Amino acid sequence: MTCRVGLVDDQEVVRAGFRLILESEGDLAVVGEAADGRQAIEMARVARPDVVLMDIQMPGTDGLTATRAILAAPWSAGIRVLILTTFEREEYVFEALRAGAAGFLLKNSSPEDLIRAIRIVAAGDSLLAPSVTRQVIAEFARLAVGPRQPERLGGLTDRETEVLRLVAAGHSNAEIAGRLYVGEATVKTHVSHLLTKLGLRDRVQAVVFAYESGLIRPGA
Repeated sequence: MTCRVGLVDDQEVVRAGFRLILESEGDLAVVGEAADGRQAIEMARVARPDVVLMDIQMPGTDGLTATRAILAAPWSAGIRVLILTTFEREEYVFEALRAGAAGFLLKNSSPEDLIRAIRIVAAGDSLLAPSVTRQVIAEFARLAVGPRQPERLGGLTDRETEVLRLVAAGHSNAEIAGRLYVGEATVKTHVSHLLTKLGLRDRVQAVVFAYESGLIRPGA
């Protein structure tokens, strides 16, 4: 099955490079491009890509604003946003994750990593495994202002809370299954239940919530 990709970057040469890389793969197709956040929103609405590869720092409407708008739109079901970034503005990355982005990728990543990342998020998973992702989330959860909501954890069973803690630590379903001596299908069920109870979109938001609620402490 072909994965439909939308490219968002203010530099045409960057978009051309990404298009060349992606279209060399038989299962990836570029269905739209945008040079700023405003165009990205319209492109996502019209083309309905499976994955939007989103730059954050752009003139006019930036990628963070566009990510929020796309993922909040009633027509966005099934659209996943993968953030492209550098470490210069990590707070933007954290805010994008809070808005529902499926993860992020460094701009200097290899073509192989780019292709792998797109396939991961297209499959419905979140790009959480790299330790650098957890470091960014932990740091900006620590710095984020706003009320914590530990009372929301009260609606989870002890096992669901344990699974959430392991998800926030960056473990895959298979790794969690091994730690808890249960089947991977059981872990998937627990993850699905805790996301529903907490009103969260995906595993990325679960990680952010775990830090913001105090379940996981930065640096732990």
